[in-house]
Amino acid sequence: MRSIFFAALLMACFFDSKAQTYRDSIILHRQHYKEEFVTEERSPLKGNDTAYLRFFAPDERFKVNAELTLTPDAKEFDMPTHSGKKKLYRQYGLLTFRLKNKTCSLQVFQSQALLKDPKYKDHLFVPFTDLTTYEETYGGGRYIDLSLKDINNGKIAIDFNKAYNPYCAYADGFNCPIPPRENRLPVSIKAGEKLFGKGTEH
Repeated sequence: MRSIFFAALLMACFFDSKAQTYRDSIILHRQHYKEEFVTEERSPLKGNDTAYLRFFAPDERFKVNAELTLTPDAKEFDMPTHSGKKKLYRQYGLLTFRLKNKTCSLQVFQSQALLKDPKYKDHLFVPFTDLTTYEETYGGGRYIDLSLKDINNGKIAIDFNKAYNPYCAYADGFNCPIPPRENRLPVSIKAGEKLFGKGTEH
């Protein structure tokens, strides 16, 4: 009986440690995210403004393993931005996954401008909106960055805890892509970055 109890205790400690490790990794990711605002030359925020960046609590349930269906015949197209300008993208594939007992899909894109930069040649871009948009998260949608290097046997992990706001959430004058209608998720993604807190204090 004692062996069963200790086995159960060890398993509980293992899973708690695993959850804690994941939570710590997201907290560390967000620290780096804030630091980039301070060091980035074009940043819309100053150092003190990062205190107003808000996030949902880390939740591993919003990390999903998606099936990737490639769309090699997709043509380049102009994606509209909030400034009115357009940016050239190509759909790289379609991501399909289960979340909150629903089958969801997202188009994933490649920036044709970034493809010319060796530093970003593997970059994949996923703009999206969900049922929290305009309420708890930025009305212009949020973004997730992926990499070709993360694809494994036709699958790729999407971690919505790393979803972030475009610069347009903080200031005007930026060319932030608008998520296409097809990337409107029918679920609430209570993960990742929330609405910017500055100017909303009471």
